[in-house]
Amino acid sequence: MRAPRTRLARAAVLLAVFICAACGLVYELALVALGSYLIGDTVGQASIVLSVMVFAMGVGALLAKPLQRRAEAAFAGIEIALALLGGLSVLLLYAAYAWLSLYVPALVVIALLLGMLIGAEIPLLMALLQRIRKQDAGSAVADLFAADYVGALLGGLAFPFLLLPVFGQIRGALLVGAVNAIAGLGLVLTVFRKRLRRRTQAILAVAAVGVTVVLTATFAFAGQFELSARQALYADPVVHAERTPYQEIVITESVNLSGPPDVRFYLNGDLQFSSVDEYRYHEALVHPVLAGRHESVLILGGGDGLGLREVLRYPDVRNVTLVELDPEVVRLARSQPELQAMNRGAFNDPRVQVVNADAFTWLRENAARYDSIIVDMPDPDSTATAKLYSVEFYALVRRAMADGGRLVVQAGSPYFAPRSYWCVESSLREVGLRTVPYYMSVPSFGDWGFHLAAVNSEPELALSPAAPPLRALDTESLRASAVFPVDRRRIPDVPSSSLMQPRVLDYAKDEWRAY
Repeated sequence: MRAPRTRLARAAVLLAVFICAACGLVYELALVALGSYLIGDTVGQASIVLSVMVFAMGVGALLAKPLQRRAEAAFAGIEIALALLGGLSVLLLYAAYAWLSLYVPALVVIALLLGMLIGAEIPLLMALLQRIRKQDAGSAVADLFAADYVGALLGGLAFPFLLLPVFGQIRGALLVGAVNAIAGLGLVLTVFRKRLRRRTQAILAVAAVGVTVVLTATFAFAGQFELSARQALYADPVVHAERTPYQEIVITESVNLSGPPDVRFYLNGDLQFSSVDEYRYHEALVHPVLAGRHESVLILGGGDGLGLREVLRYPDVRNVTLVELDPEVVRLARSQPELQAMNRGAFNDPRVQVVNADAFTWLRENAARYDSIIVDMPDPDSTATAKLYSVEFYALVRRAMADGGRLVVQAGSPYFAPRSYWCVESSLREVGLRTVPYYMSVPSFGDWGFHLAAVNSEPELALSPAAPPLRALDTESLRASAVFPVDRRRIPDVPSSSLMQPRVLDYAKDEWRAY
């Protein structure tokens, strides 16, 4: 009987290693994902989280050495603390971002504490494993690490494909925290219960119950908390919010007694347009490029349908292909009353074909060519979007241009971030495109810049004779928009951006951060 019990006890310890490793990796991924949503700098956030946590794991392993004499109680206590901190980690960081503006310091502190707790697990589990049956150190380490790495695989797959889409970030972390507490305390109170004093058992049980109550109550009120925290980030009331597999979408609407409300559309916290002045942006984006041939038009991005609305004002446009990564953006543009009114039901036009795909991948596989191409992508403030402003991307776009075709790219602000603006032109010129830079005053953003491009010669900055009546543009103002003040003219020697050296936009420093 002793041998089967020993094997069962060892299996229970290795199962605890497996579960704890899965939970630990979920905590890491949750911190990285939250940072990418809130800050946008995916590489930077991942580097901070992983480096701090790995360092802290080493510290935690050293600090666990004196605890090995009471490994049972120490392991249970650490798992209870890890369940509480890990479960609440996303909520605490979101609160620090929304109300305190202390996101990065809070991230470092939480990553440090989580790493120390996770790092203390393996030495204590090793001690517990050896108490069941003495084993060669190399074999014991191999068993522990095998369970640990397989558990990490489970956690790494469960987070993006189960926890995030089903429960969301806050509730997903809370659920994992509860699993963490059950696994750690369950192991100690079953396999090693006889090695604990009754008083210790009682203390651990009370602590576990307290943590469970906190996590359960937080789980119940997570939705209300998220609404309050999200609203704290926006000046106007939030009328719609959802988190898709690609981004967080928020729509706000101001209360205006003297005129129409201001409807604003945000992706990952970045303003995409305001209903008050979006026409200025979209007229400047669309109509200059359509001064050339425009029977077939390609729009990359622009899933809100506002640029599409302007394109469809030309009766001689025969077909428009719109490539948008996130199908939820298009769904909202089709169904949300305010958005549908703004885009005038553009997606119902039979000339429109919508493709839900990554623009970079789609261009690689697409063989069609277009008279006019409009690149209306979100700002490249992460490595995920930086590839859409790279030399390689513009080479694919150029391949999709028909003979004599024209291209326009929204390129950010030449006033608030001039180096970033001229970096886009440098990338376009590197693939052999001739460019004409221009800008438009959009009060919600400030002055916003574009680059009009063609292959063989600099394209003429003009309006088509067939252009419909416009509110913000005429020929004279369009020509004036290509004249930059002396201190905002082209900056020489600005490097281009590439896949191997993406330059992620940092408005605060007016630069592309190269990775």
